[in-house]
Amino acid sequence: MMEYNTKQKRLPLPEYGRSVQKMVDHALTIENREERQRCAETIVNIMGSMFPNMRNELPDYKRKLWDHIAIMSDFMLDIDYPVEVIKKETFTEPPQRIPYQSGEIKNRHYGRIVEKMIAHACTMEEGEERDAFVELLLIQMKKNYIAWNKDGVEDKRIFEDLRYFSEGKINISEGDIHLTTHQNKNEASKNHQKRKKVFKKKF
Repeated sequence: MMEYNTKQKRLPLPEYGRSVQKMVDHALTIENREERQRCAETIVNIMGSMFPNMRNELPDYKRKLWDHIAIMSDFMLDIDYPVEVIKKETFTEPPQRIPYQSGEIKNRHYGRIVEKMIAHACTMEEGEERDAFVELLLIQMKKNYIAWNKDGVEDKRIFEDLRYFSEGKINISEGDIHLTTHQNKNEASKNHQKRKKVFKKKF
């Protein structure tokens, strides 16, 4: 008779599947310590072969695998771990709360990141880099505004908002930059090259 997974024991690490979990459960029943050690090492090798790409991505890849087999055994597997594995107390304690950013957002439809970008643009010296940054800023402002107002928005409003929120420090006329979202491929490629330096800055 078929047994549905929903009726079986919940897997602590479902990414390894129920077969690997059964291997760990079997290792717990092995009385001979040396045999149990060999079994655990075999299971870890199987777990590692399931995600080979992670070998290069995680510097502590092997330790992660031993952590996982400890978790899957509910920390009851009595073996000689080759690394220091995570403690049950550490694993079960709730994560620390991430504090939310405080402070009122002046322009909610644009968001806090755009607010920071405007402040940064005001500190930049005039030149090609500032012009590229302001163009990127205007395009982002329009995208954010449209996300709030599906009916669309006139470019004139975006330029006026940038002038207002920058307290007049950034005064760009509508004719200087076209914010149309239907650029041809040549224009998009040129603008992409122009903004390469800008994307390196994080906000």
